[in-house]
Amino acid sequence: MVTIENYLDSHYIHRSNWLRAAVLGANDGIISVSSLAIGVAAASTLRDPIALATLAGLVAGALSMAAGEYVSVSSQMDTEKSDIAREAEELRTMPEVELNILAAIYEKRGLKKETAMQVAVELTEKDALAAHVRDELGINEITQANPIQAALASGASFTVGGLLPLIVALLAPINGMEYWLYGSTIVSLMILGAIAARTGGSGVMKAIARITIWGTLAMGISALVGYLFGVHGV
Repeated sequence: MVTIENYLDSHYIHRSNWLRAAVLGANDGIISVSSLAIGVAAASTLRDPIALATLAGLVAGALSMAAGEYVSVSSQMDTEKSDIAREAEELRTMPEVELNILAAIYEKRGLKKETAMQVAVELTEKDALAAHVRDELGINEITQANPIQAALASGASFTVGGLLPLIVALLAPINGMEYWLYGSTIVSLMILGAIAARTGGSGVMKAIARITIWGTLAMGISALVGYLFGVHGV
């Protein structure tokens, strides 16, 4: 038997917040740490500076991603709270105006004027603030900001993504290190793109192509910088 809960769970939008943060973190971890390692490898024939730079990039990047995500999502949450408080005050001081606004929203979505007003009245009687927060402000449990969740998802996924280039920097042959890093990174990006697409219910090939092209550009530019400004033999 299909219930409303099961039907809603079959959609992917409820995953959007944490999926966005996780994919962004993993993608950034793979590309930025690999790009850093490739840039250093292009300028050095020794393993130690490559491994040290990769480890430093991994730690700094994970902390930066978590902190940045927390701050940005917290700012979004503060804005949401401010708008909700303002809406509650408007409902207290001018309920009739707010009722007409709600009815106008439903009418604009396709309901007849009488039906829209009836829906607005019934929802206002049940929970006026919830109705306005959802339909006037566009805030609901799916889109509402969650700073802790976003920060943890970003930091953890960046660490997971950045571990691959670190392992390659530690174990791969020093000769041709750039190619080992590039090859392993492209494979990882393709896997990440496929997982993200399947998790989010979107096209796999499009996601793989998008993430691979941009990853290649980032690493190619980093390698070029390493060759241009590096001191070989260091």
